[in-house]
Amino acid sequence: MYPNYTSYDPVLTGKCHVNFSALSYMMDKTASDCSIPLAPLVADVICCPQVNSLMNIFQATYGAGNNTLVLNQASANACFSDVMSILASKGANTNIPELCTLRPSNLTDASCPVKDISTFEKIVNVSKLLDACSDVDPLKECCRPVCQPAIVEAAVHISSGGANMFGSSSISGSDAGINVVSDCKGVVHSWLSMKLSSEESNTAFRVLSGCKVNKVCPLEFDDPSSVVKACGKASSSTPSCCGALHSYIATRQKQIFVTNLQAINCATMFGSMLQKAGVSNDIYELCDIDLKDFSLQGMDRRHDNFAMAIIIICSILVTLRSRNVIACIACRANIWKLRYLIYLFVGNTIYISFYSFMFLLESLLSFYITITLSLCQQTEKTLVMAVGISRTGIGILAPLLFFATAITF
Repeated sequence: MYPNYTSYDPVLTGKCHVNFSALSYMMDKTASDCSIPLAPLVADVICCPQVNSLMNIFQATYGAGNNTLVLNQASANACFSDVMSILASKGANTNIPELCTLRPSNLTDASCPVKDISTFEKIVNVSKLLDACSDVDPLKECCRPVCQPAIVEAAVHISSGGANMFGSSSISGSDAGINVVSDCKGVVHSWLSMKLSSEESNTAFRVLSGCKVNKVCPLEFDDPSSVVKACGKASSSTPSCCGALHSYIATRQKQIFVTNLQAINCATMFGSMLQKAGVSNDIYELCDIDLKDFSLQGMDRRHDNFAMAIIIICSILVTLRSRNVIACIACRANIWKLRYLIYLFVGNTIYISFYSFMFLLESLLSFYITITLSLCQQTEKTLVMAVGISRTGIGILAPLLFFATAITF
């Protein structure tokens, strides 16, 4: 199921002779993946891969009845216009051609010498190609590719007109030779789309696109001097370092949506930049940076921090009233986390004045744990009295903690 957008009847050229109703599912899916607000943010990872898949499947649908794998230029111009009009009528972004670098020539043979099905199947080992790409494993294909090399092999073979792929003089390392192979890959995609169902084809093409997209980091990291200055020294203040790091990454994550695999590359690249600039500490671990921070998925981090702070406060209060000494020992770690979360919200100036209160609370916790452990060998009555005294202290601390928290947040 895909969300419904306000639609209208598109104005078509009338020159594209294809059954668009047979492509309604793919059109709906593409329009959803390239919706007006979503497309600019997810162009590389969602929208463009889906549009490219649609183009391949469209080629196959168009040529299925006339033994061709591609469109001539006149038909390509008309059909490309109609496809974009239909997508726009279903709520898709009208800037798809610019976002995804698409043009009518994507539907043509361009420079590939093979245009028809019969010639293609004479030159290419089609059973090998179909076996490799009929069921693309989304987990294995990017690491141990099977379909990708089969497509490249077929493209190289037809680009030389069936000559030996390694000995042909027409397949050189020049730009022209590379472009021919690239164009022929589109022809291979069209043939696969004819032999597989639209759902199978789309799944395969999306997996292959994902493998390509996930190899690089799409984010731009400009001068990280603010982070280097705050985190470069071994004696750097943790709050100031983490504040600078989170602030810097927050501006990166708004650039574009990235996948988790892309985020790994982004985190590695940025970490390498910081190391070269003299940051030796593991500030990712120190400042609780994870993959989500390098993506738009992490934009709600501030709200997550607020929720986490509330959870920690409640945990502290419940733990102190539970008379569970072991839990209270773990509770001291939560005090540090709470201090850091508060720093993220209020900044350094207010944090300094609040720090003394947090230090007092941590000291009282330590005192409570020490006294309780020393009394645990005594009589139950004595232990209960000690806990009672501590619970009285908590009765005073709890309102103060909530009052300070209310002011801070």
